[in-house]
Amino acid sequence: MEKKRKNYHLGELIVIGVTFFLFIVALFVKGFTKELLLETGVFLVSLKLILNSRKNSIYSQRILSELAEIKSRIGD
Repeated sequence: MEKKRKNYHLGELIVIGVTFFLFIVALFVKGFTKELLLETGVFLVSLKLILNSRKNSIYSQRILSELAEIKSRIGD
């Protein structure tokens, strides 16, 4: 069974960190009001976009390696 790699690029970690920092700042600036749900939604959407882009990157790498293997088998 193939091991899942959980290494994230530095850019992804920076974006997650900055988004989380701005989320915390918004909590203290705006207070714990009804806008907390909006801020939480923005944070979760940002996180989901980053994680989905990482998943798509892994899938595309896997497809490219499988295509290379098929090409090498056909070429032989």
